[in-house]
Amino acid sequence: MSRQWSAEVAALALSLVGPAMAGGVPVELDPVTVRASQTLQSAAQSSTEGTVTAEQLAERPISRAGELLEFVPGLMVTQHSGEGKANQYFLRGFNLDHGTDFYAEVDGLPVNMRSHGHGQGYADINFIIPELIGSLSYRKGPYYADVGDFGAAGSANLRYLDELPRSRAEVSLGEYGYYSSLLAASPSVLDGKLLLGLQATRYQGPFQLEEDMKKFAGIARYNQGSATEGFTASLMAYHIDYTAPDQIPQRAVDGGQIDRLGFIDPSDGGTVGRYSGALEWRGLAERGNWRAQAYALKYRMQLYSNFTYFLDNPDDGDQFNQFDDRMVYGFSARRYWLLPTAIPADLSLGLQARYDDIAPVGLYKTRARERLATVREDQVREGSAGVFLSSTQKWTPWFRSQLGLRADAYSFEVDSDLAANSGRADDAILSPKLALVFGPWSRTQFYLNYGEGFHSNDARGVTTTVDPLDQTTPQDPVDALVKARGGEIGVSSAIVPGLSIAASLWQLHFDSELVYVGDAGANEPSGASRRRGVELSLYYALSDWLALDADYAYARARLDSEDGDRIPNSIGSVYGLGLTVPDIRGWSGGLRLRYLGGGPLIEDNSVRSRATSVVNAQVGYRYRQRYSAKLQVLNLFDSRDHDITYYYESRLPGEPADGVADTHFHPVEPRALRLTLGLEL
Repeated sequence: MSRQWSAEVAALALSLVGPAMAGGVPVELDPVTVRASQTLQSAAQSSTEGTVTAEQLAERPISRAGELLEFVPGLMVTQHSGEGKANQYFLRGFNLDHGTDFYAEVDGLPVNMRSHGHGQGYADINFIIPELIGSLSYRKGPYYADVGDFGAAGSANLRYLDELPRSRAEVSLGEYGYYSSLLAASPSVLDGKLLLGLQATRYQGPFQLEEDMKKFAGIARYNQGSATEGFTASLMAYHIDYTAPDQIPQRAVDGGQIDRLGFIDPSDGGTVGRYSGALEWRGLAERGNWRAQAYALKYRMQLYSNFTYFLDNPDDGDQFNQFDDRMVYGFSARRYWLLPTAIPADLSLGLQARYDDIAPVGLYKTRARERLATVREDQVREGSAGVFLSSTQKWTPWFRSQLGLRADAYSFEVDSDLAANSGRADDAILSPKLALVFGPWSRTQFYLNYGEGFHSNDARGVTTTVDPLDQTTPQDPVDALVKARGGEIGVSSAIVPGLSIAASLWQLHFDSELVYVGDAGANEPSGASRRRGVELSLYYALSDWLALDADYAYARARLDSEDGDRIPNSIGSVYGLGLTVPDIRGWSGGLRLRYLGGGPLIEDNSVRSRATSVVNAQVGYRYRQRYSAKLQVLNLFDSRDHDITYYYESRLPGEPADGVADTHFHPVEPRALRLTLGLEL
């Protein structure tokens, strides 16, 4: 590699140096020398993106794996059912359900499931081993050419560690029957490192209905070479079995029929299995580098839920079974060039392809997990291919731009048990992107962003022409791909010593909104929606041993509808506040406040949820770098708030046949202590 090529690489790297992260807030770094053998990463193109390290992930107390995503400023994670179900996500005025407009991937493997048995874009990250995650990168808004389906509100990429400094064994014990063990090692094999991890967890839970959750997660990951030259091969396995104390009606608690930790249907719950294999290759090429990945994933879910109790079936109850059994195959490739132009510029060209073979995806009426009737059962084959281009131009020392264009094509094929709902469909969409970045001036940068994105709809909705319940009522198919348009003005600054801050004003428009229908436990498309808001994040090093981080987000969400313009479960205000002690002679600790504001539960805003506040804490001690102990206190002040609240009609025994409209909630779990003891060899 020539000296001229090395100089070009170093020059562009210096000109595009971007923000690092401190507690989830961008920090403008001083320039560093980058050798030609290293991968060039473009600087941040908005104020609402960043990367969190493994050390920062370990400092925050969490009660479940999904809460790692709360490192994304303004994102909150809740749960309305058992531990084996995907979490509920709230971001930028969205109740993202279980992931419809927030894209997630782990080591390059997609998490969101298309045409899923429970909900479109279902994103269940319970399969990860949090202690072995090496980094979390996030980006918000539809401004990134390499992010396609489900990424309009934001996206996150979790990556496992390439290696461990020492083998590790951990045992965790906690209240309410919590037991967990972790074994992990990183032996050298040939010229690379093998990461091996196995975690087993049991949890009975604090509810009157024991969850009896049994979870197993494992990873075998081999990495050889560097970030730009080499390859990675990985195998992941996950299985969980659980009973779910689901959401309950407020009137049953007020009337003394059940406790706030009680239940209605004791047989809700399910099982999930997820098994995957992936290969990634990396290499240098003329004036740049390339990366390619291929993967295969086996996924199977059985989910039993009963939201309306005895409304539709007074004798057997309204429990239903959602079943999903699929194989997912995918491939991605990306080529990066430094361009020989008068101004420093680069170019990225990428291809992403995915094919879901779902056989079957079904909805069944059940009683105590026994199937009584089939509502619908479908074989779905859904394929997609996306191509994107992205280029950064460094016009002056204080101004750069990034242009992007993405093209996606989808194919849907549904074989339904009702012939009228079978069919084929195709659709395609173009998504332009633009970012303008000004600065740095005094370690401060300003950002202007515009982008278009989309989410796909369930393949069954795309081909359905008849209501599957009565098999006669005509039903209009939904659009296959729904466009989103967003814009943002942002700033990030580290002008004050020890203080890093990021702020943004944003807006997002969707051509069609998904509205939650409680009595069906599903979502249906509605009119267009408009969201706008403000976000603020900061990180302040109060001293060498104490740091403060805070983030605040406000969103205004409106729906184009004659029945009311509020979007059910869209949350206005969200904030988090944390204190962290990274390490003082072996001691470390963290304290975190999570606040989820109230929001409308129906379109006319006549019923609203109340706010939820929870404080978690942890303290840890490490002795001679081999022995460790960590004590977590979850829900430190024993909050009795709601994890999530819905409003819809349900029926309990003895109530009117047409049911009672009421709020239904899942409570925050009561205060719990968990102790983890670790040994490194």
